[in-house]
Amino acid sequence: MFHIVTRRSLAAVGLAAILAAPMAWSQDAPPVRVRGTIERIESPVFVVKSRDGAELKIVLAENAVAVGVIKATLADIKPGLFVGIAAMPQPDGTQRALEVLIFPEAMRGTGEGHYPWDLQPKSTMTNANVEQVVTGVDGHTVTVKYKDGDKKIIVPPDVPIVTFAPGDKADLRPGTKIFIGASKKLPDGTLQAARVNYGKDGLTPPM
Repeated sequence: MFHIVTRRSLAAVGLAAILAAPMAWSQDAPPVRVRGTIERIESPVFVVKSRDGAELKIVLAENAVAVGVIKATLADIKPGLFVGIAAMPQPDGTQRALEVLIFPEAMRGTGEGHYPWDLQPKSTMTNANVEQVVTGVDGHTVTVKYKDGDKKIIVPPDVPIVTFAPGDKADLRPGTKIFIGASKKLPDGTLQAARVNYGKDGLTPPM
């Protein structure tokens, strides 16, 4: 079972809207998401191999924070929690989860809503409050409610489930898997990140 991250500990690492719905740095340059592995460090640049094989150069913004991603389980998904679920729409109107993020209580409301996501083609993201969890043969069916509606999402047993934990920039080493929800593209093509989510103990952030 994952460790609950307290409001005090989150404040200590400056953890805030890491998975917010699109965070615009400017009107002209939409934020860039990064999923990949740190290959090497050419201080202050982190050279990252993205999931599509591209080599990206990333620098951390002043006061940037690193946030750990740790495993959770199906049993940890309970009514009253605030979650972010990437999923694929199904013909019957439900969603089938690709991954589940359980937000710490201090991040309740982050990116609330239902919108397109780029984990897979045609995938969606729903950040919402868990209203009901029903256990079935093929996993759980989770009913979530957000300010503009609700969704029923099937969570199969093999779907990655994670939560956030306080992190340390010193953990950002070659081989570390990272996810950056919003980075800013600089004029020289380098990406600047204010927040880096990284998998602890070799975990790949599934977001």
